[in-house]
Amino acid sequence: MNLLNRELIQLLIDKALHNDLLRGHFGLEKENVRVDQDGKLALTPHPKAFGSKTENPFIQTDFSESQIEMITPAFDSIDETYHFMEALQDIVSLELDGEYLWPSSNPPMLPEEQEIPIAKMNDPLADDYRSELADKYGRKRQLLSGIHYNFSFDEGFLRKLYETEARNTDFKEFKDAIYFKVARNLLRYRWLLIYLTGASPVFDKTYIDRCVALGDSHDNKSYYVSNMNSLRNSACGYRNEKSYYVSFNSTKDYVHDLNKLIQKNELLSVKEFYSPIRIKTAKGINPLQELVEDGVAYLELRFIDINPLHRIGISKETMHFIHLFILFMLLKKDEPFNEEDQRIAELNHDQLIMEGIGGRLNDHEDRQFTMQEMAIACIDEMQEMVQLLFPKVEDYLHILNGEKQKILHSDLNPASIVKSDIQKTSYLTYHLEKAKKYAGESIQNGYRFAGYEDLELSTQLLLKAAVKRGIKFKLVDRDENFVLLSHGEHEEYVKQATKTSLDSYSTVLIMENKVVTKEVLKRHAIRVPSGEAYRSLDEAISAYETYSGIPIVIKPKSTNFGLGITIFNREYSREDMKKAFEIAFTHDRTVLLEEFMTGKEYRFLVMGDEVVGVLHRVPANVVGDGVHTIEQLVKEKNKDPLRGRGYKTPLEKIQLGEAEEMFLKNHSMGWNDIPQSGEVIYLRENSNISTGGDSIDFTDDIPNRYKDLAVQSAKAAGATICGVDMMIDHIEEEATDTNYSIIEINFNPAIHIHCYPYIGKNRKADEKILDLLFG
Repeated sequence: MNLLNRELIQLLIDKALHNDLLRGHFGLEKENVRVDQDGKLALTPHPKAFGSKTENPFIQTDFSESQIEMITPAFDSIDETYHFMEALQDIVSLELDGEYLWPSSNPPMLPEEQEIPIAKMNDPLADDYRSELADKYGRKRQLLSGIHYNFSFDEGFLRKLYETEARNTDFKEFKDAIYFKVARNLLRYRWLLIYLTGASPVFDKTYIDRCVALGDSHDNKSYYVSNMNSLRNSACGYRNEKSYYVSFNSTKDYVHDLNKLIQKNELLSVKEFYSPIRIKTAKGINPLQELVEDGVAYLELRFIDINPLHRIGISKETMHFIHLFILFMLLKKDEPFNEEDQRIAELNHDQLIMEGIGGRLNDHEDRQFTMQEMAIACIDEMQEMVQLLFPKVEDYLHILNGEKQKILHSDLNPASIVKSDIQKTSYLTYHLEKAKKYAGESIQNGYRFAGYEDLELSTQLLLKAAVKRGIKFKLVDRDENFVLLSHGEHEEYVKQATKTSLDSYSTVLIMENKVVTKEVLKRHAIRVPSGEAYRSLDEAISAYETYSGIPIVIKPKSTNFGLGITIFNREYSREDMKKAFEIAFTHDRTVLLEEFMTGKEYRFLVMGDEVVGVLHRVPANVVGDGVHTIEQLVKEKNKDPLRGRGYKTPLEKIQLGEAEEMFLKNHSMGWNDIPQSGEVIYLRENSNISTGGDSIDFTDDIPNRYKDLAVQSAKAAGATICGVDMMIDHIEEEATDTNYSIIEINFNPAIHIHCYPYIGKNRKADEKILDLLFG
């Protein structure tokens, strides 16, 4: 067999376009049905947490109120697209109260037809359209879910190819012709992709009666048809009432044929044309008109099943294979694709579904190929394509070989694996266990934004909260955690989650400078520690005679995250003080010496006119076991996956640095000491999470009088968002001048410590920022 257009391949090589060929834009849309704890269809409304059903670009409802659709933006790489869908899966799963995302294309246990809730879109036209679909196709059929794989070629590649081939057409016509050629070939060979991606071989007895009657069962609950690997792609699946042969030969013919079907009331609208491949425009508001005016924007492959073997319903390897298959369809020789060819393509589609890959391939030339032989030929030529164009990408050959094994050994196919596993239990039990397992994984991933783990955790949380609400974002400067949030015409620039337009530059300068902060607070009759500022090490060390024996704190004037701070609350030497000043001077040219305030330290997160969260931060510590040294205990505690470095995890690793060593020395200990079992060993006096401390939520325990003081302190500095650090001797007592002191106001408070405390509940600080910015 000779399917490849080798002249075109050679042209790409000669013109050095083969690397550009790999570039493209990728997107996924995934529908999932929500189910309750027992695997029954959830009859609850679309969760309010996701905002508008029509305006949220990432999380929408589909035909039914019980059906959530997750949509990624178009990305330049498969990795980015895959990870964003992972993030959407996590975001949605975390908001489902006692419900789960059903991990199959086939519906769960269904109620009676009329009990299935149609989505209420608050739009009469959209509501009427769904009602007409329900009457025409039945509600149960509409609950079949799947994955749409969206792809477009890189525009730069298409322009270079256009200039190289020098066709006597304009660029729009040339580009449209490319997409229609690929669409024709995809329609012709879709049977192969359906074989490799089909993963819905079994369905529940509550599905459509006539489809259940066609199936066999081992338990009178789970039904299957002998060789069928995808119910969704079968005659019982998601397709039009009858075959509509719409021309894919050109934009003009395609638009003409669809308009004709709509005018004859064969179709309610262009959306009802359930072709396995759809031609898509950029806006999608009036697709046929846009297609004529603006041309094709991308292709949508609509026949891919949700694969229960993968948490997001598709593997990264499958996504890469589909991409390679699309490129193969571009580089394949073009053939006519008239109505008879479409009929044959549909026949092969149905034959694959009902008979598997062993049957004879139908074509108008009556060639005697089996589907398996043709499938192997396609994979072989795809391997040749890869070796010619992308010889350095070894992973592609590995992926293609994996797909070839599924063709040679049907038991390796996802549908075969799923069917075999279901027969060990039942359709309902198998999928419900998967749903709960994947929900648990989303909970474990709760604080991470997949694909954006390099960002500070507070920024990750803010972006996840934005996606949940349908607020778009753009990374303006990734290294600086600088993002642009946008909702409609409203735009907000945010740095590190809490640096926003809500706080002026002068306010930030006040909070950044601890000398100025203390002066501002004193002028508002708010208690602060007394102390002095030093601008040289010699000047600072000369204070030893004055403060010797007095509990003190040494810290940089303008530090944040607790860096460079040393606390002496017991006897210390001149050398100890010198080392503490040296550490502080590495962070700032001015260093403060302040009286040590007694009591426990609490971080009040102030946002607007309220305290969103209060944490007691316990200094870095380990608990002895009578066997291991302090150093060994630190290393063991640092293995906790919640601990990391660079503010990308809820907790920071405990450091083994000079400050910790000095603290141990001041308490007559060293790294090699072995604490007794149960003995708590502190490694720092200051309790910042950034230096390895533990966070304990006290929001519900702190009296309002202290919260009022925190808000008052923020307002004194003119701050909308800040962290107020307060020392309190006894929280149950009145806020007198001897019972509390404000030791710092932080202009860039980490919100992740309030969203994911070591002990306590999520205070949704990320949500509050969006409330303040967007209402």
